[in-house]
Amino acid sequence: CAAAAAKGAALLLATGRKQDRVRVKLPGGQQLMVPLVQNEPLAGGAMAVVVKDGGDDPDSTHGLSIVAKVWWKPGTGIEVTGGPGVGLVTKPGLPVPPGEPAINPVPRRMILENVAEVLGDAGALVEISVPGGEAAAKKTMNPQLGITGGISILGTTGIVEPMSEERFKASLVGRVKQVKALGFSTIVMVPGRAGAKTAVERFAVPEDMVAQVSNFVGSMLEAAAAEGFQSILLLGHIGKLVKVAGGSFHTHNRVSDGRLETMAAWLGVLGAPPGFLREILGQPTTDGAVALIKSRGYEEVFSLLAGAGERKCRRYLRDAAVQVGIVLTGSQGELLGLGPAASMIGREIQWQIP
Repeated sequence: CAAAAAKGAALLLATGRKQDRVRVKLPGGQQLMVPLVQNEPLAGGAMAVVVKDGGDDPDSTHGLSIVAKVWWKPGTGIEVTGGPGVGLVTKPGLPVPPGEPAINPVPRRMILENVAEVLGDAGALVEISVPGGEAAAKKTMNPQLGITGGISILGTTGIVEPMSEERFKASLVGRVKQVKALGFSTIVMVPGRAGAKTAVERFAVPEDMVAQVSNFVGSMLEAAAAEGFQSILLLGHIGKLVKVAGGSFHTHNRVSDGRLETMAAWLGVLGAPPGFLREILGQPTTDGAVALIKSRGYEEVFSLLAGAGERKCRRYLRDAAVQVGIVLTGSQGELLGLGPAASMIGREIQWQIP
């Protein structure tokens, strides 16, 4: 969309003729006709607009206007910059260095190549902006990645493809790599935004150290180990992380469950009577089970579950040279239990973990 808008603006600037669609060359060599919803002259330049079509996939940028403005500038060469609604990179570890607009290398190359088809090596400035981009960015991972003020111009093929699990994992691994690039030897992995908020606000974990893993606990553990982290802390709601204690490393409810069964098994280790175990297994939620456990004085089980999860993680990583700790929290982010490794990690780096 950005490349098409930029080419449309360049064509109007160079020829004086408005376009209703432009032919865009994609990275794989294919060509695609893209409609322009607006193409107008500017003082000393021209502009064009393409509306983003995200297809059927969830896409925070679907329906946004991608605006390109092109002006002549002295000298030779085409320069690409970001305008309002395009984010600014503020942290290292991303494909774009800090201080630059969040226009990734492939989209930037597409813009440059398509504009150069029209303007050659003439001097030109191309500005990409996205009205509404700052609001849309709040629904993306940009705030966590340190991209401020708008969305990112992303892409590898120029074509929207159905969202796959592997692509989602790849986006999460990017954050793991960034935490490492920021200089941390420990990473705090959380299931989602609620866990990230808990880590920062309740446990005083530096925000730059936190990475969301969604349901892909196993894959993200492997990614962190491959990056060379010395220690990993899994911190999050017991409803998600108790599954790790049961040996599940993909925590989506359609893939794995066993939450109450795992809790009941470890309550049995503590000598809980069969009637109480049946009550636990009959709870509709883990929060209900947590309340019942507290009311009967079996809180010790939470640390046992965290420790069991730590041992499962060590086996999952085949005893790799990385320490994995687990912190289990309740529905309000309160500490329920932590394993021995988590306690050690907390002491070493002086987080507010009791």
